[in-house]
Amino acid sequence: MKENKLISSVKEAITAAGVKDGMTLSFHHHLRNGDYVLNMVMEAVAELGIKNLKLNVSSIFECHKPLIEHIKNGVVTEIETDYMSGSVGKAISEGIMEKPVIFRSHGGRPDAILSGESPIDVAFVAAPTADPMGNCSGKYGPSACGSIGYAFPDAMAAKKVVVITDNLVPYPLVDYSIEETYVDYVVKVDKIGDPSGIVSGTTKITRDPVGLMIARYAAKVIEHSGLLKDGFAFQTGAGGASLAAAKFLKEIMLEKGIKGSYALGGITSYLVDMLNEGCFEALMDVQCFDLGAIESIRTNPKHMEVSAQRYASNYYKSSCVDSLDVVILGATQIDTDFNVNVHTDSNGYIMGGSGGHSDTAAGAKLAMIVAPLSRARLSIVVDKVLTVSTPGKTIDVLVTQRGIAVNPNRPELKERLVKAGLPIVDIHDLKKMAEEITGVAEPIKTGDKVVAKVMYRDGTCIDEIKNVITK
Repeated sequence: MKENKLISSVKEAITAAGVKDGMTLSFHHHLRNGDYVLNMVMEAVAELGIKNLKLNVSSIFECHKPLIEHIKNGVVTEIETDYMSGSVGKAISEGIMEKPVIFRSHGGRPDAILSGESPIDVAFVAAPTADPMGNCSGKYGPSACGSIGYAFPDAMAAKKVVVITDNLVPYPLVDYSIEETYVDYVVKVDKIGDPSGIVSGTTKITRDPVGLMIARYAAKVIEHSGLLKDGFAFQTGAGGASLAAAKFLKEIMLEKGIKGSYALGGITSYLVDMLNEGCFEALMDVQCFDLGAIESIRTNPKHMEVSAQRYASNYYKSSCVDSLDVVILGATQIDTDFNVNVHTDSNGYIMGGSGGHSDTAAGAKLAMIVAPLSRARLSIVVDKVLTVSTPGKTIDVLVTQRGIAVNPNRPELKERLVKAGLPIVDIHDLKKMAEEITGVAEPIKTGDKVVAKVMYRDGTCIDEIKNVITK
C-alpha cells in the first residue's frame, strides 16, 4: 500500500509514468494564458530526448509559444485541441506541422477521449490544490482557477495521471474535484501558473454604443422569443456585447419576476451577480473566466462544477447543453446560410476554435450570434465563410446594430419578433448594407496544404483549414 504518490520532480514523474516516443500526452487549460504546466512538462520531455509526441490539449494560448520550437525539433508531431490562438495558431497556419491539427469541440473532445477514439497515455493535471494521494481541486490555493471541468475526462481515461500542484495540503483534501482513484503520481512545484492570466480577453461589459445597441436587441429577442419564463436556462460568452446582453436580460428578468433554472458554461462575475440576485437557481460551471467566479464557486453551493462531458457531450445520454433555452455566441464570420466561422481570421490565420460554440448551438432552443455588421472594414456577413465551425442549421438568429436576421428555418420565431416591432432584416440585405460601407473584400487565397481539420461534435469532419500563403 502506498503512503503517498509524491514524486520529487516533473522529470521524474515523466520517467515514472513511462513516457516514450510516439505517446499521447494531455493537458487542460483552466489557467488559460497564465498556464505554466504545459511548458514545464514539454521542456522536461525535450531534455529527456523524447520525440514524436501527440498532444491533446483542451486549449492553446499565447503563453504556449514554446510549443513552436518543440514542433520544429520533432518533439511534438501531432496536436488535438478545441481552441488555438496567438503565435502557435500563426505558425500552424503557415504550415509548420506535417500532420494537420485536429480541432474538436468542448463536447467532442471528452467524447473522443472516453470512447477510446483519442486515447491518452499520460494526462498532466494542473491542480491549484492537491493532497499527497492526488485528490485535487481548482478552487483553493495561490493559483486557484475555479472549476477544472475540462480535466475530468483526461483523468478518467488516461493510462497514467500526473497531478502537478503548487499547493500541497494534508490528506484528505475534503472538497476535491478529481479523486485519488484516478491519480498515479503527484508533483509539488513552485508555481503552476499566473492566476491573472485566467482573465484573458475581455470580461467587461462593452461601453461602445454599437455594442450596447446590439446587446439591447439581443435581450429583446430573448424577451419575445417565447422562451423567457420560469425555468429559463441560459449561456453567454465573455465578450463585451454578450455580457451587456446578459445585463439587459437581468433587468428584464428582475422586472418581470422570472426565475431561471441555471446559467451554464464558462462563468463570469456577471452570471454570478445574476445568481445572487435571484435570476437563476444555479450556475453550472466548466471553466471560470474571472476571479469573481472563482470566489463564487469556492463559497456558494449553488455554483456547481461540471465535467466537460456533462457540459457538452454528444456521446452520453444527456448533457447540460441539451436543456439550454438560449445561448448567445460570437462570430468571426457568418455566411448567408448562417454557417459560422470562429476558427480563422479574415486572412485565414487560425485564431480560435469552436470551444463550446457548436455544442451549445446544437443543444439550445435558440442559438443567437451577436456581432457588429463589420470589423476592420470587412463585412461580417459573407457569401461563404472561410471555415465552417458551426453549421447554419443550428444557428437561429444574427443580431447586428443594423438589424436582426432570422434563419428561414425558424418562421415562427421571425413572426414573433416582427410582431414585437424588432428590426427584422434578411441576411442578404445585411450583407449588402455592410458592403455599401466596406466595399466587397477580395477573396482570400490559401495554399494546398491542409493544416487543420475541424471535427463536429459528432466526430465527423465538417471542414479543413488550408495553409496561408506568406509573402
